[in-house]
Amino acid sequence: MRIANVLAMGLLAALVPRVGAGSDLPLDAIKLPPSFRIDIYADDVPDARSLALGDQGTLFVSTRRQGVIYALRDRDGDQRAEAKYVIASDLNTPNGIAFHDGKLYVATRQRLLRYDDIENRLQQPPQPVVVADGFPSDPAHGWRYLAIGPDRKLYVSVGAPCNICDRAGYAHIVRLNLDGSGREIYAHGVRNSVGMTWHPQTGELWFTDNGRDWLGDDLPPDELNRAPRARLHFGYPYCHGKGIPDPEFGAGRDCARYTPPAQELGPHVAALGLRFYTGTMFPPQYRNNIFIAEHGSWNRSEKIGYRVTRIVLDQQGRPSAYEPFAEGWLQNDKVWGRPVDVLVMPDGALLVSDDHAGVVYRISYQEQRR
Repeated sequence: MRIANVLAMGLLAALVPRVGAGSDLPLDAIKLPPSFRIDIYADDVPDARSLALGDQGTLFVSTRRQGVIYALRDRDGDQRAEAKYVIASDLNTPNGIAFHDGKLYVATRQRLLRYDDIENRLQQPPQPVVVADGFPSDPAHGWRYLAIGPDRKLYVSVGAPCNICDRAGYAHIVRLNLDGSGREIYAHGVRNSVGMTWHPQTGELWFTDNGRDWLGDDLPPDELNRAPRARLHFGYPYCHGKGIPDPEFGAGRDCARYTPPAQELGPHVAALGLRFYTGTMFPPQYRNNIFIAEHGSWNRSEKIGYRVTRIVLDQQGRPSAYEPFAEGWLQNDKVWGRPVDVLVMPDGALLVSDDHAGVVYRISYQEQRR
């Protein structure tokens, strides 16, 4: 990891006017419900992946292939980030980020790092503290997601190092204390989760999981899972979706023994980041809905995904509807954007990262006057 040039890079990024490709994107192609609109919150953010918000309003953006962590600031309150800082570079797949108590936590492939007092040191970032290490080095599904739960613990995904296999030490979600101690497996049978969030009322963990490949276009579904307690098994590699036995590993397995998904999602949509909507900008019927960034399929004969979807929960907290919310990044089988993560801002707007276009979008709502 090289951090010697962080100060220079951060100052350069903050002071040089940024004219990116964001203004050239066909935002008019994005279909939204009435009275919603989509704008560019930040452009020139190559490989934009996970999103985390600091206490002082700094938006932190991770990358996967670039090895960079960005910090973005909207200095004048115009709902667009003008300043960009490079917090760190040359990291190994730093996909997962989370902010807590003034500190930025970063999940690289093998380590968890912490940057202390980061919002007050954007122009001169500190050297990171290694919180935990020893995570698998396998490149397959090595882009870890990281989140901090209401129990003030770190949750980290450890994906399967393959399409389908049964190997000890993989395919689970790990929980550990903020100082790296107390590591334990929280959820088993999770092939590759790249999104975790907690119900704002019950405190239960909900997460996405990407299904295996090469069972055809329509099998298996991606999953939205709910973990009301620790140590549940969600089926991989033995069973997929709601009771679909795996042809290689499912023989002799009773799929009823495993926890089924709360909602089956589209097959191969690559469901990634998700958040409960807790803002007040959107109409009341959106409150406590789940928004999911669907990155889009890579090996399906007919492309699917490339959108943000909405999960509506009933009064018992169970999914009652799964529908598109924002779509149009896929046009006539051509892709110009791939949503990765979503984040609810303090004003209620919804941010969406896009690692294909290298931007962060802002979706807002303004009721039309009659």
